[in-house]
Amino acid sequence: MAIPAGPPAGPGGNRNSKNLPYEQDGRAWSEGLFGCCSEPGTCVKSWFCPCVQFAQNKQRVEYLEDQGAFDPDHGGGFFSGDCFLHCLLQGCLGGGWILQIGERGTVRNRYRIKGGAFSDCCTIYWCNPCALTQESRELELEEASLGWKK
Repeated sequence: MAIPAGPPAGPGGNRNSKNLPYEQDGRAWSEGLFGCCSEPGTCVKSWFCPCVQFAQNKQRVEYLEDQGAFDPDHGGGFFSGDCFLHCLLQGCLGGGWILQIGERGTVRNRYRIKGGAFSDCCTIYWCNPCALTQESRELELEEASLGWKK
């Protein structure tokens, strides 16, 4: 049963621009996991440079949380400390995806999306590019409500 609820509290834009229904445990993602093809540029970057997409998503959500506005750099360039750390963990230990579990949880909590750490872990491990693209699309919807244009 859907519970009427407004957007999550806090600075920023519309965190549910598709007006998806909230239930007690949250709402669904605005885009399906395999909707990654709807954003081919992000999807390709997530496949071939997941460290870059991870770092850009992380910077965008941090900017939204800190400033209540879209990041004018849209996640920054291709190289950052977060990108380097992800790349280092992925290259040395095959574990860059582990960093993404916490970040996916941050995005999920910001938008009151259903799920938990276990589902985040499985999603990232089994379909990392799709997870990165899905997170990016969620951020993009809020950014668009704040006036960001692609």
